[in-house]
Amino acid sequence: MSDTSKAPRHIVSSEHLASDQGWQMSELEYGMIIAFNGFSRWMVRCMNAAGHQDFNPLDVLVLHNVNHRNREKRLNDICFVLNVEDPHTVNYSLKKLIKAKLVRGAKKGKEIFYSTTEEGAEACSEYRKIRELCLIDPAVATDTRFDEVAHTAQILRSISGLYDQASRAAASL
Repeated sequence: MSDTSKAPRHIVSSEHLASDQGWQMSELEYGMIIAFNGFSRWMVRCMNAAGHQDFNPLDVLVLHNVNHRNREKRLNDICFVLNVEDPHTVNYSLKKLIKAKLVRGAKKGKEIFYSTTEEGAEACSEYRKIRELCLIDPAVATDTRFDEVAHTAQILRSISGLYDQASRAAASL
């Protein structure tokens, strides 16, 4: 006969890190890990379906960020918005995107400003069509509560600040 008086087990990424007071954070971390990996896989597969292979998740994020609002962006702007600490990784993505003729760089003074080419904008448009077909339409069909999705996004942005502050604190130890 099993003991039903045991405390419920929580879905966490690393049980050894889950304290009585903060197990919820480990549960959140596990959710972020599997969501991150699923989202990364999705971006690459969607970009492949849009006709552009050999791009990793950061490359796809950089392309969409450069295309965002049809405004030129500097390397530092892209890193800041995507919350990427190492500009070298974003710079490498930009070089790959330039080589693929999806992005161009224009030097203005001492800075390089990046924008999408016509082919890059078309790639983003095709990505959007595939996203609608494979992600949004099924989400609508299964009655996904988009107000809850928006609320979750707000919480994740807030949690990002908590982790950024914790990383600064850890760096000062």
